[in-house]
Amino acid sequence: MRIANPVITAWSAISPFGFGAEAFRTGLRAGVPAPTSAAEPAPDARGRLVPDFDARTVLGKKGTRSMDRVTALSVAAVGELAGPQDPPATPGEGPATGLVLGTSGSVRSTMDFTRSSIDGDRPFYVDPAQFPNTVMNCAAGQCAIWHGLKGPNATIAGGNAAGLLALNYARRLQAGGRAGTLLCGGAEEYSAARAWLRHHGGDGPDSAVLGEGAAVLRLEPSGSEAAERDGLAEVVAMEFGVHQDTGEIRSVLLSCLRRALDTAGARPGDIGLVAPGDPAGGAEQAALADLLGTGSPARIDCAGLIGDAAAAAAAFQVLAVLVTAEHDPALANRLALVTAVDSSGALGCALLRLRPAR
Repeated sequence: MRIANPVITAWSAISPFGFGAEAFRTGLRAGVPAPTSAAEPAPDARGRLVPDFDARTVLGKKGTRSMDRVTALSVAAVGELAGPQDPPATPGEGPATGLVLGTSGSVRSTMDFTRSSIDGDRPFYVDPAQFPNTVMNCAAGQCAIWHGLKGPNATIAGGNAAGLLALNYARRLQAGGRAGTLLCGGAEEYSAARAWLRHHGGDGPDSAVLGEGAAVLRLEPSGSEAAERDGLAEVVAMEFGVHQDTGEIRSVLLSCLRRALDTAGARPGDIGLVAPGDPAGGAEQAALADLLGTGSPARIDCAGLIGDAAAAAAAFQVLAVLVTAEHDPALANRLALVTAVDSSGALGCALLRLRPAR
């Protein structure tokens, strides 16, 4: 099935650089890694956390008593894009605004709730108000409730590839006529539980500093008035694959990259910017070298600046591309490549055609 190319028209970010798009933009352009802060006791107590973020301060006291951190980050980030322009659908006016969120939920909430059933006098002596936080789609559901999003509501897991998987799911919803305007992105929280899980599960090196945050894109259908007026980048191709072990990453990702270029009708030389998920080296970099050769375009080290943001990582990479293109006229109408690889087996890429700055 040929999928129409949706257009990114706006974005929001809550990152270790601070609250809001401008904080992310300033931090990325400065090129200085966000500061680490001492977090909870863990294999590595360092973490690049969103500074001074508190759900009750940002969102108010009502409805936030039981809200965990990843849900609060998601609700706040979506709130930066959702608003009066997103009324409920009315007959004859097409679908209402929906949301596709890449996240695996809160490791901390799940572990804490499970522990309470073991530590308590009885297994059922648990706090029922905390149970919703253990469900993977809690954050997306709360975003819809808080901001009145009446359109499709979906949660996509996929580790470091979740942001790209969410973007692909969103464009398929639009292509099938099941959605108009969509918000999509990724969200992740830092916690000691997450750090311990990585330490014991071998999910990445302990030397990588964990990060957190939420990144959200506003996606409009191709050809819509908003897409033509406010377009920042067009999603021209996306491809995904699965690897069973690290030895397969290079070949599987390279196959994805070549398929994406074929779909876009482009050549490697048309790529003007690359935002890899793992700029430090490894199989992902080998696949990029196989495709681009020695004359590779400029690269963005998003993870090096904000840490390993896991489910939010790929969405932040897309934002980094948009920020870099804002003040670089040479990138107008060029392709930007975003790649992501997760240790669970998912990997993929996205090709974006950057629009001229307005």
